[in-house]
Amino acid sequence: MLIEYLILQFFPDFEIASIIMKIIFISDIVGQPGREIIASRLPAFAVTEKPDFIIANGENSAGGKGITTAIANELFLLGINVITLGNHSFDRKEGESALDSEKILRPANYPPGVPGCGWGIFSNISGQKIVVINLMGRVYMPLTDCPFRTASAIVEKLPKGVNTIIVDFHAEVTSEKQAMGWYLDGKVSAVIGTHTHIPTADERVMPQGTAYITDAGLTGPIEGVIGMDKELVLKKFLTAIPQHFEVAKGRSVMQGCVVTTNDATGKAILIKRFSL
Repeated sequence: MLIEYLILQFFPDFEIASIIMKIIFISDIVGQPGREIIASRLPAFAVTEKPDFIIANGENSAGGKGITTAIANELFLLGINVITLGNHSFDRKEGESALDSEKILRPANYPPGVPGCGWGIFSNISGQKIVVINLMGRVYMPLTDCPFRTASAIVEKLPKGVNTIIVDFHAEVTSEKQAMGWYLDGKVSAVIGTHTHIPTADERVMPQGTAYITDAGLTGPIEGVIGMDKELVLKKFLTAIPQHFEVAKGRSVMQGCVVTTNDATGKAILIKRFSL
């Protein structure tokens, strides 16, 4: 896998480039500041990275909780191909209509009958196929079906020839995320953790060829507490009285990771964090 990557870096026109797929994953977009920094930084970043596909977690993109159709369309116009969600998928009533779009995924392990879809097979402009799966953890999270068994059921029914599979695992605790990484090692191209808004420094390609990171970080205000106004969060911690949180102001950051895969095998070649 390292040889493939080096060939691509030094001989970009070599034939192997046709089987390489590069995916930008933008982590947890928080409110208008998150959307604004994507508009500001993604165009130049895409020119540099030359991605084949862009995925973003947008479950906090509408005022810090949930998503709307209008906001989803705004993100698609910025070049994002698929939006994943999480435990705030249904926090806004108008967000349910957004789930009519096959390019917006809520966690696949919600019970049967819940609106929307949790995974899909998509094509990039070159015709390469990519599977995106959205899953949600169960520790300190809403009660849902087992994400591990749900992941297996989806992977087992995928058609042959669709090899690049990206999993957004939206979960609270690191142990559950790491367990999912080991569980899917060799079965998917990448397991990318979201939800905690704090990027971890454990990105790696696992022994069987799955790229992994426990949490890809935050896209939004960094002068707050996981994107929320720090004074309101501090008041809750100091008084134990519930607060109505608001998106923080100040400087913003766009965080996430870039995953490079061998599309012929589905194995990851490289994963690297970014923070812009």
